[in-house]
Amino acid sequence: MARQNISSGHPFESVLGYSRAVKVGNTVHVSGTTADGADAYEQATNVLAIIKNSLAKAGAGPEHVVRTVIYVTDMAAHADGVTKAHGEMFGDIRPASTLVAVTGLLRPELVVEIEAYAILDEG
Repeated sequence: MARQNISSGHPFESVLGYSRAVKVGNTVHVSGTTADGADAYEQATNVLAIIKNSLAKAGAGPEHVVRTVIYVTDMAAHADGVTKAHGEMFGDIRPASTLVAVTGLLRPELVVEIEAYAILDEG
């Protein structure tokens, strides 16, 4: 089965040895994604824009997403902003989703990381 590695162009991808997303057959796996922003809502909105762009490079869109996994560094402080952004992108799509609190992310100013999994229509 053909494999397509999708890059966002970020230098960490080659240094750390990963792809922003990988498409195999009709599935797309988007790596845990972070982004800068003033608060959890802005970071999540920026993350979701990166994910949407990665999906597009694979021939997919938000409507193909079947699962997201969301990591936040402080559930009480950040869940509302993150879930608001997630709902704006996936409201009617309603993928399966998990929201998990973690002790930290790559940089201390980052408060949210999101993974996405999509399945393209067959045919």
